[in-house]
This record gives sequence, structure tokens and C-alpha cells, in this order.
Amino acid sequence: MNIDLLTTATYVVAALMFILSLGGLSKHETSRSGLVYGIVGMALALVATIGQMVVNGLGTPAGQTGLVLLVVVIVIGAGIGLWRARVVAMTGMPELIALLHSFVGLAAVLVGWNGALAPGDVPDNLLGIHHAEVFIGVFIGAVTFTGSIVAFLKLSARISSRPLMLPGKNALNIGALVAFVALTVWYVITPVLPLLIAVTALALLLGWHLVASIGGGDMPVVVSMLNSYSGWAAAAAGFLLNNDLLIVTGALVGSSGAYLSYIMCRAMNRSFISVIAGGFGIEKPKSSDDEEEGEIHEIDVQAAASMLSNASSVIITPGYGMAVAQAQYPVADLAARLRAKGVNVRFGIHPVAGRLPGHMNVLLAEAKVPYDVVLEMDEINDDFAGTDVVLVIGANDTCNPAAAEDPSSPIAGMPVLRVWEADNVIVFKRSMSSGYAGVANPLFYRDNASMLFGDAKDRVEDILKAL
Repeated sequence: MNIDLLTTATYVVAALMFILSLGGLSKHETSRSGLVYGIVGMALALVATIGQMVVNGLGTPAGQTGLVLLVVVIVIGAGIGLWRARVVAMTGMPELIALLHSFVGLAAVLVGWNGALAPGDVPDNLLGIHHAEVFIGVFIGAVTFTGSIVAFLKLSARISSRPLMLPGKNALNIGALVAFVALTVWYVITPVLPLLIAVTALALLLGWHLVASIGGGDMPVVVSMLNSYSGWAAAAAGFLLNNDLLIVTGALVGSSGAYLSYIMCRAMNRSFISVIAGGFGIEKPKSSDDEEEGEIHEIDVQAAASMLSNASSVIITPGYGMAVAQAQYPVADLAARLRAKGVNVRFGIHPVAGRLPGHMNVLLAEAKVPYDVVLEMDEINDDFAGTDVVLVIGANDTCNPAAAEDPSSPIAGMPVLRVWEADNVIVFKRSMSSGYAGVANPLFYRDNASMLFGDAKDRVEDILKAL
């Protein structure tokens, strides 16, 4: 059988596996099978690609060299990937994913430059299309690369999560896009190296500025959007390499990432265009120095345990602080202990809780919390008013009343978990500091809210002992 036909057929099967993977990952119950489908699809793609190289290239010195280099980079990449997968904590997953996106962007840039410097046998009537593919692929890849690097630095707290507010930032973004279009037309007509250098530098700066201009509160959307960018970058590389699987897979990742970003923007009452355009049209947020004033009510472990023992209904709303403290296991034990006592315990998950879509769901699934008690914001928001006790564990911006009640707040209009409507709220926090978005939370000063200070894991374990 012709090896090229066999490779194409294998790519089709791999693409189907990726589609099944996306479908499976959309639900808790099928997420494990979705992961398996993705692994199988990628394995098929790698085997088919290597097999094609072996059959077509072993007869030539260049082919043999290419095969050796391929094996070497696969071994190195797989080794690094396995090492990082073993040592990374769930709290470090968002920044790791952002960093991985940067690799895809860099690969697209390198493929684009290779397509410009060594175009191969491109028919004369397709040279213009080839030049456009090179230019667009380099632009998308470079934007993805630096944008992902900035996201990694923000998520890992290596730089401030505050949005960068350069004078005329919107004009800078629009000007960069106009310049890109003009340079693309110029390059298609006259494909000279200085133009490719210029668009690479322009795209690197634009990617940096786009993500630097987005505040911490919108970073989950940024991670999702960078996932989309990396998909389009892979598709662009697929066109240059004439690889159908890269085109299909890149389009799948790009479109699904864009749609997820749109869903998250709706959940946060954010403009999709403004977020992906680097905060276009968003006013500068108030300083975090504008702290709320009022009296807090501190509670101790014994009082918290007593309140939970006398409750008939409890809702737990986790956030990034739960991930940092690695408190998901004692939280799961607390939920099981209360349910054994006949208490109706459920979890309320905000769409952007944590710093990655689905972050809290993964943590709770890891701790064996039953899927049927983990509810999304829309499913549980109306139930807070009839709940005895709400435990806010490491969450801040996602349960901030200012979003619903203060039109001047930077997060005004963002749908949040209405925890303050419950009879009693216990907030687990290390300090009174504001959340990742840098916005003070008036919940802490409500009459029905009590602060339980300290490490979330330690405090939950203390409550378990008291129960």
C-alpha cells in the first residue's frame, strides 16, 4: 500500500480521535475517556509521521539525518514533558499551560521562517499564496509566543497582574494590525527578508502588549484565548508543511478555544472583542488602595464547627486559594462528614474560579468529590438565599458583591456567586488582601460574614477534628 495514502488515512482517524476527545472532555463523566481518545489520536499521528519519514527518507543521507534528529528531539521533548507532568502542582498548571502555548507559537514562527528561506518546489502560480501563508503564520505564531510568555509571568506572579495602561494603547493595537495588513500585501508582491524581520518584531511586540494590557481578573479568558491562538498557529504551520492533520487539529483547537473564551466572557460580563484586543475600551481600574472600610467579624474553629453541625444545608465555594493550600482533600473529607450527618452539602463553582477554565472541577474530582454535588454558578446561584452556611474557601473576586452592587467597580456587571444571600458566610483567608483582580471585597464586612484566618488546609482539618 502507498505509504502516503496510509499516512493520510491514519491522519483522518487521528483527527476523529481528537474530535471525540473534545467531546469527552466537555463533561465530568466522560473526561477520562476524552483524555484517552486524545492520547490515542496523538500516538497515531506520531507513528504515521515517523513511518512516512522512514519509508520515504531512509534511502537518502538527508532523510537519514532528518530521522535521527526527529528521534532525538522526540526523546528530549518527551523526557521534559514527563518530568514536568510529574512535578507540577495543580496550582502551577495555568502558568505551565501558558508556557506550553508559547512553544506552539515559537514553532509556528520557525516553520514560517523556514518556509521563507527554503520554500522548496512551489509552483509559480502559487507563490503569492505561499508568501501570504509564511507572513500570516509568522505573525500569528509570534503574537502567541510573547503573549503566552507574558501570561506565564503574570500567572506565576513574576510580574504584576495589573493591566499595563500605555498612553494611546488602543491606537497602538489598531496601528499594529493596520501595519500588518500593509506589510502582508507588500511581502506578497515583493518577498524580501527585511519585511519578514519587520513583521516578526511587530508581532512580538503586539503579543506582549495585548496580554500585558489585560488585568488579572480576565486572565482565565486570556489562557483560553491563547489556546485558540496556538491552534491557529498550528494550522498555519500545517499549510506551510502541507500537513493535513496539523491543519485540522489546529482548526479544532483554534475554534474551540475561541468559543470557550466567548462563553467565559459572557459569564464574566466582559466584551469578547475588548478582552482579545488587549482590554480595548476598558477604563483604568481603581487602585487597590481604595480599601473597604468596616468592622470584620472573626470566628474561631470551634464556633465554625458548631455552626456547621447545626446546619441543614451547606454550600462550599472554592477558589484559587484552595488550590494554593492544597486543601481539596480535607474539603472533600469535610463534605463527606457533613453529608453523613444528613447535611445537604453542595459545591458552587464559578466559571472562572482559579486561573484556568475548569480548575476547581479538576481539583475536586482529584479529591473524589461526587460529580452530582458539584454545580455550576447558574445551577446554584438561586439556592444561596435558602442556605444555612456558605464556606468561601480561597475565593475572592468570584463572590464579590461589588460586581452586583457597585457600578463603579472594575468588575461591575460580572456575574458572581451570591454567597452573601445565605444566612451565614464563613470566609477562609490568610489575610484581608484583595483578590487577583486587585479589587477590595465588601463581603468581608457584611453582618452575616465571619472571617476564619489561616491556611485553608489547616483550618479545614481543625474543623474536622472539632466535629
